Amino acid sequence: MSQEGIELLHKISKGDQQAFADFYRLYENRLHRFILSKLNDFHEASDILNETFLEVWRKANTFEGRSKVSTWLFGIAYYKTMDRLRKKKLILVDGDDFPEIVDESPDAMSCLLSDERGAHVKHCLETLTQAHRAVMQLSFFEDMTYGEIATIFNCPEGTVKTRMFHAKQAMKHCLQGRMEAAS
Repeated sequence: MSQEGIELLHKISKGDQQAFADFYRLYENRLHRFILSKLNDFHEASDILNETFLEVWRKANTFEGRSKVSTWLFGIAYYKTMDRLRKKKLILVDGDDFPEIVDESPDAMSCLLSDERGAHVKHCLETLTQAHRAVMQLSFFEDMTYGEIATIFNCPEGTVKTRMFHAKQAMKHCLQGRMEAAS
């Protein structure tokens, strides 16, 4: 998918509207889920998604190929999301600060695990801090490397590894507690 993204960006930089439409379709769902996980507001996430793709249209020629296309794109979305949150004077500290999103569609983990285990995993993911949840989402669901995640968050790779370690520990602790309670 990365080579396809590079080719599409090259065409977009020359004003190719069909390439832009193809690029949009290629990344739309993944990017929207990522933004939505930060805002918990479908309409604002959609606005930022559109702003992100507008930025791609305007600045496709600035992609230098030093990272994967998805890393570049998610970085744009991340900064636009953080800007929106700063303008609202919200501070992202913890996932508990946000209302729960009711999503009737099965998520990736629920499809892989039984309904009961999926419910436990989903619950435990929601108890993670925003930073830990974001690292897990990008690593497991978006298949990004720690280096790519570090680029998106503009932090050292070691910080990403530390966040992942703590996220895994929190998930393990939470899942053990829920499994013991269910027994």
